[in-house]
Amino acid sequence: MKCLKKFAWVKLSRYEIPLHAKGIMIYFLRLASRAAFRKGTARYCGHINAVDVGSWVGGMVGLKSILEVKKRRDALEIMDELQMLGYITYTLDSSTKILTYKISDWVLKCSGKACKEGENIYTTPDYGFLCMPRNITERLVEMGHKFGEADAWLDLWCHTVYRDKGNAFSFLAPTIQYGKFGSVLTLETLGKRWKWEKTKVWRFFQFYCAYFPLHRLPGSFGCVIYNRCYPTQDECDDPSDEEVIRILELIRIKARNTHTEGTDNERINRFVAWKSRKVVNDLEDEYTREEIQEKNKESSDFRDWQNSRVAEIPPIIRAYFSHGRNCMYSRNCIYDCSSIDIGEPESLNFFDIGAVCPFDRFAFFNLDTS
Repeated sequence: MKCLKKFAWVKLSRYEIPLHAKGIMIYFLRLASRAAFRKGTARYCGHINAVDVGSWVGGMVGLKSILEVKKRRDALEIMDELQMLGYITYTLDSSTKILTYKISDWVLKCSGKACKEGENIYTTPDYGFLCMPRNITERLVEMGHKFGEADAWLDLWCHTVYRDKGNAFSFLAPTIQYGKFGSVLTLETLGKRWKWEKTKVWRFFQFYCAYFPLHRLPGSFGCVIYNRCYPTQDECDDPSDEEVIRILELIRIKARNTHTEGTDNERINRFVAWKSRKVVNDLEDEYTREEIQEKNKESSDFRDWQNSRVAEIPPIIRAYFSHGRNCMYSRNCIYDCSSIDIGEPESLNFFDIGAVCPFDRFAFFNLDTS
């Protein structure tokens, strides 16, 4: 299953959400993971309330439980900040004390069909996945917001690409990429985006190495960051340093006559964007050739089986006779007799022979037809 850069949203498993991390986006993820995945009704304090897809209806106690805060004031401050950023909208009825919030960026294509009254509309905790817009953290960057730990984690996750021909590294495993020319990253680049110091960025990747392993490239090119936990239908092992360096060398070979200005990191990002498609096509052709060679090695008589005119795979329903005295001088000897060893049969059943046999020419054959 591909995850191309042009896709508008990415998958996030509810089980993978780092609930221990701090940041405004962790509260958004908590709210999104508890929102209704389909339209229906929900019961609260003996009342049945209509709930739209991507919404939640309840009280302040339930909201504090979702956000894992103790004070009502803290919960409302978080809701106000998320609403100001445009991630949610919420209302609190002063008379009934019913609170309703709705996720603004909910992906309707990932929602279920409306259900009947009494059926569950909320997901089981830690089950299923969320569809997150790829640009959901861009508004934090545009507003100059200082990222928290959870904000940076979600920012990396939402910029994951897999098997995108604009990034040859993504064919090894799901890769982090920011824009067209952002497949090879540096700690300084991420620190500038997150409003962090370089040392803090390094500590972040050391702590979350189980999610986002780094592969450092030679010189001052930067590093390739992989997403180890992104859901794919393929079995993706962690790429080795040798595999990453091989992709890099193939890209540099393709770009040996391409001249561009800028730092090493800027130039290698342009080369990756410009030459990845050719590298991927070459690797696919090489894989196809290796696959054919491997199949050929499985049968040492592959070429003989392909060219021979004599059946080699049972059941043999036709028999062909050749003059033994002329076989060595026949031009078809190589095709008919070479590499064919079926052994000496125990008996020859007349009724199993489907071809017409001129027995008058082979009178010295003694066939038992009883």
